[in-house]
Amino acid sequence: MSRDKPETAPQAFTGRRWLLPSALVKELDLDPDRSGRPRRTARDWVVDFSCFLLAVIVGLLAADTMKNEDLPAGYAAFDQLLGALSCAAVWLRRRWPVGLAAVMVPINVVSSTSGGAGLVALFTLAVHRPFRYVAWVAGASMVLNPLYFWFRPDPDVPYGWSLALAAVLTVAVVGWGMFVRSKRQLMLSLRDRARRAETEARLRAEQAQRLAREAIAREMHDVLAHRLTLLSVHAGALEFRPDAPREEIVRAAGVIRESAHEALQDLREIIGVLRAGEPDDAGRPQPTLAALEALVGESREAGMKVALDQRVTDPAAVPASVGRTAYRIAQEGLTNARKHAPGAEVTVTVTGGPGEGLSVSVRNPAPEGEVPHVPGSGQGLIGLTERATLTGGRLEHGHAADGGFEVRAWLPWG
Repeated sequence: MSRDKPETAPQAFTGRRWLLPSALVKELDLDPDRSGRPRRTARDWVVDFSCFLLAVIVGLLAADTMKNEDLPAGYAAFDQLLGALSCAAVWLRRRWPVGLAAVMVPINVVSSTSGGAGLVALFTLAVHRPFRYVAWVAGASMVLNPLYFWFRPDPDVPYGWSLALAAVLTVAVVGWGMFVRSKRQLMLSLRDRARRAETEARLRAEQAQRLAREAIAREMHDVLAHRLTLLSVHAGALEFRPDAPREEIVRAAGVIRESAHEALQDLREIIGVLRAGEPDDAGRPQPTLAALEALVGESREAGMKVALDQRVTDPAAVPASVGRTAYRIAQEGLTNARKHAPGAEVTVTVTGGPGEGLSVSVRNPAPEGEVPHVPGSGQGLIGLTERATLTGGRLEHGHAADGGFEVRAWLPWG
């Protein structure tokens, strides 16, 4: 079941770094402790050795076909030397993909044993560089192919077929390399999207907390304004009437002391209150634990199945701030259950007593069938967590083993 909870993107592949190419390891920031050029992973070693082995096999096959060609002995040795050097240069393909591919173009014209290394270099260029580099190198290779087959024709394959097969092989290698490059770019784009989602979720959570604290400030003003005004009036009377009778001075001092004490108590209680802050809520009395039954009744009238289990030792002695917080937790839990599990029976449990605290639980089973996604990113649960924390309590929420969802809170009741 979906729930109003901020989503965070997991760090993928952190335990399988050796399966990724070193280029992706660097781009995905999976090896933050290393600086500079990333070291080869186990996958890189396997791929590099396979490419080297492929270049060597192609070179040996080409050297074997050279026996059927009428070439000077010195040229045949020169061809094989270039082929051996080209195969060794395959190990440099990751560091200098453009340079290696460009150098292999003229070498492939004069050396048939370097053909495998040339294909590997072209593939590497297509994987690691944009298409404009690949187009220039592949185009130059295809332009020079007619010269190669003109001077060194294959006795078993016609000239036209040789050119066509070379062109098809070049296009296939370039296409394969671009496919690998597109897969890597897709992975990087998913990484960027996950990072943006994490940033947006964090910003939404910070905004929700800021709005909650602004609501606290507004409620502090509403509740304390009257008491502080009364305290100021009596203090001003003492200042302007220092010759007042002793009885009036004692009475005014008592009022000041009592008002200051009550203001301090209100300040302590109001810190845990998060009000919706809508204009039509101004001036309304804040609901407490006594209004919980009315809230459940309203939900039942709206068509919800709600079971209330209220076992509080002395409901009348519950502090106002604790009662307001418990009411808001039950209200938000019922709202979420109505959105995410329509038709499911919701159980609201409130237990506790002086000294042991007040426990509030709102639980619902998994909904029947598919439930459409409801827009939202956890602002309600963030506000509830902030409210419970500011009162000195705690709030937890999550899925149960049977697929349902539960919101659990404990609030201090000293």
